[in-house]
Amino acid sequence: MPQISNLLSDPRNVALLQALQEDPRQPVTRLAARVGMSAPAVKERLSRLEETGVIRGYRIDLDPKALGWPITAYVRVRPVPGQLPKIAELAQKMPQVAECHRVTGEDCFIIKLHLDALEHLDLILDRFLRYGQTTTSIVQSTPVPLRAPPLPAGNGKTR
Repeated sequence: MPQISNLLSDPRNVALLQALQEDPRQPVTRLAARVGMSAPAVKERLSRLEETGVIRGYRIDLDPKALGWPITAYVRVRPVPGQLPKIAELAQKMPQVAECHRVTGEDCFIIKLHLDALEHLDLILDRFLRYGQTTTSIVQSTPVPLRAPPLPAGNGKTR
């Protein structure tokens, strides 16, 4: 299997990734035209990028507000001794949790959740409070929405 660094040092692979970031639904034939390759060659490159984990999947970007979840909050959780695994298990089971990250520092978890109403925040926090302390921040606006990490410049170096 090719090494990731070898794949990302190829300017055509980087161009493929850039094209996919712009429109992940575009057909392979259009991708091929954009990078100056045949469709079968592009399919092979995409397969290699998937096999090595550079491309982990194709996702849809749903708007939480449009789905009835207008409030986004981040909750930091500082578990009491022995309760760390329970927090991750609880987060996995809760549909309101969009992300859960185990982090360094006094707070061991940062959890992103979506709420349909502010009065439901207490219900969610109470479930986490069984296992530790919480600190909550409500998102007011998002000047930088979720975006992909920077791609290499095509020569193996980052921009």
